[in-house]
Amino acid sequence: MNGQTDGSEEGPLRVPRPRVLVAGTKFGQVYLQAFRRPGFPFELAGILARGSERSLACAEHYGVPLYTDPGQVPGDVRLACVVIRGGLLGGPGAEVAQALMERGVHVLQEHPLHHDELAACLRTAKRAGVVYHLNSFYVNVAPVRRFLAAAAELLARRPARYVDAACGFQVAYALLDILGRSLGGVRPWAFTPPAPRDAAAARLTTLDVPFRGLDGVLAGVPLTLRVQNQLDPADPDNHAHLLHRITIGTEAGNLTLVGTHGPVVWSPRPDFPREVQDAATGTVHFAEGPPGGADSGAAGDHLDVPSAVPLGPAEAPSYRRIFDTVWPEGIEHALRRLHAAASAGTSPAREGQYHLTLCRLWQDITALLGPPELVRGEEPRMLGPDAVKALATAAEGAS
Repeated sequence: MNGQTDGSEEGPLRVPRPRVLVAGTKFGQVYLQAFRRPGFPFELAGILARGSERSLACAEHYGVPLYTDPGQVPGDVRLACVVIRGGLLGGPGAEVAQALMERGVHVLQEHPLHHDELAACLRTAKRAGVVYHLNSFYVNVAPVRRFLAAAAELLARRPARYVDAACGFQVAYALLDILGRSLGGVRPWAFTPPAPRDAAAARLTTLDVPFRGLDGVLAGVPLTLRVQNQLDPADPDNHAHLLHRITIGTEAGNLTLVGTHGPVVWSPRPDFPREVQDAATGTVHFAEGPPGGADSGAAGDHLDVPSAVPLGPAEAPSYRRIFDTVWPEGIEHALRRLHAAASAGTSPAREGQYHLTLCRLWQDITALLGPPELVRGEEPRMLGPDAVKALATAAEGAS
């Protein structure tokens, strides 16, 4: 037996992978990277771009056709990732998405979009009978999905009492999406304008003040939001101090997404034993009874829980791994959702309405913050492996 089949036998059935178009080759290169993953369940059908040297190089690198007009896209392409800036950022992303949908293509579009652009895309999707998803990107990466799953479990047990969050202004929409999915929505919301900078304090430093703070309410929960409202016009995608950092607090403790790529940490609320607080008991020390002893019991079980514990990996991935694995895997997750919705004929109306609400919220917040302060980023930005090792050695020495 040589494994071959003759005309009387049928070989193993091979289900063709759905063919996907990627429109845009700047941040679109992150999407293109996903198609290099072993076992990726989608096939790259081509690239749609203006025909720049970068676009030509990408098409050659991936061995696919380069199209410069939606009308050139073959009819067997049923899915598209539109990774072109929308009108808010000076790009034609919304128009490209609508042109593809009018040809019967289901679209996953990279955020952000203006509210009115998103509404127009959703109307086009309904008219064309296709599925349209706005992708805030970061909600699909594995560490954020872990945070969302842990938040759902936590808030099923204890209601949220407060949220403390910070982000760079470039990824503020994604932050709001993470919060909305954590809290089960964003309404009602209200925010107070940021406090004016104090002149006396400003005279005490020569450094810029990167973060602006907003106090308010989101989904009925008190929220403190800090946004690095700064931009280096020569390098707009860099020089953020962080992407996202979120803490959801409850009466039992708080759940923290330390960074967009983890780790996720649970920290019980500080709780001193009542025996020490109550002078009438005469207790003068923290008793540590043996398991099952007189000092143990269900009422004190929480005292044995670590005061901070990672939920999932304790170490966040390197940026090399983020670019090579974490982000492409997140894109696969988003594409799978789009393909499943398209196969099931799911209406995009409900998710679309949620994103329309997020657009309103995002536009309210950006209006309160005002235009980002223009800054000039400094080099070098990051510590190398030796410097990080030195930090770890110093920290270990202090113990």
